[in-house]
Amino acid sequence: MDLTESQITLTDPLGYLEFLALQKGATVVVTDSGGIQEETTYLGVPCLTLRENTERPVTVEIGTNLLVGRDLLRMKDEIQSVLMGRGKQGSRPEFWDGKAGERIAGIMKRHLRGAN
Repeated sequence: MDLTESQITLTDPLGYLEFLALQKGATVVVTDSGGIQEETTYLGVPCLTLRENTERPVTVEIGTNLLVGRDLLRMKDEIQSVLMGRGKQGSRPEFWDGKAGERIAGIMKRHLRGAN
């Protein structure tokens, strides 16, 4: 399956929630943004990062992110892999369950009880 122009969406800047919805519905996301690497991993969407390194290594080690650097031929090959159903499969890292606030509150309560 070859990538066609009709399969690529370029947009003006979007609001955060609109952009998350766009990512959630994407087949693959190509980016250089660390935040987007995390969001796509959380959403389970393959992400190709046009950088040589990342400050979010968990997205590569566990998640759906793949560093392709500046190699445009590799990017094209990886997009084709995703479109053929052979893209990188990842999982959501431990504790990326939306319950961090609850865990922090529990730790604070236990700590405050112990301080009395």
